[in-house]
Amino acid sequence: MTKTVSFGYEQVSPEEKTQRVRGVFSSVASKYDIMNDAMSGGMHRLWKDQFVRRVKPRAGEDILDMAGGTGDIAFRMEKAGANITVSDINPDMLAVGMERAVDRGIDTLVWSEQNAEKLTFPDRHFDAYTIAFGIRNVTDIPAALREAHRVLRYGGRFFCLEFSTVEWPGLSKVYDVYSHHLLPKMGKMIAGDEDSYRYLAESIRKFPPMPQFELMIRDAGFVQTKVEPILGGLVAIHSGWKV
Repeated sequence: MTKTVSFGYEQVSPEEKTQRVRGVFSSVASKYDIMNDAMSGGMHRLWKDQFVRRVKPRAGEDILDMAGGTGDIAFRMEKAGANITVSDINPDMLAVGMERAVDRGIDTLVWSEQNAEKLTFPDRHFDAYTIAFGIRNVTDIPAALREAHRVLRYGGRFFCLEFSTVEWPGLSKVYDVYSHHLLPKMGKMIAGDEDSYRYLAESIRKFPPMPQFELMIRDAGFVQTKVEPILGGLVAIHSGWKV
């Protein structure tokens, strides 16, 4: 039987998902940050600030920011003096990030096109691995988590910021209506792309609940795993350590 994976609410081959996700982010790259503001009412900025505070980047350490395309997380961490490699499978997203870095006068970041499931970096190369709003778009999530563990040094830390399952009943119903009906329309209006934003909404629904994803992080070899829900699980910060 041919293996399939979810692309939103569709079941497709792993190869097709990788290709279609690439297409989604190539389509939305130029409007990605504007749409993030529109989709979250600007709250994504606060979530990312909180995420970076949890990561605690330090001067001189090596950090891999995976799926970091447009540079949002890297720009925040760079201020601490860390050596940051920004990686993304999508060259269009990286191009947007590099352009933004030039506009900000930031020339200390390394930009690298990478597949999270098959990183080209050597073992035990980084002190921290971060991924924000990217893991749910990976075709083989367990493979990406194993790669995160592989490239981290002993004592290294893994941090993931991702949409999750809303556990507040009232908010859950409102969010369902918003994500399935309003979000695609906003995508059409702002980015001229309804289908990509419909996929993004569906991908959130298909992502494992917080306890299940924490177990996946542990299965990859991480210990002292922790989940920090924000807004009742609308988003969550997951973390773990390599020892």
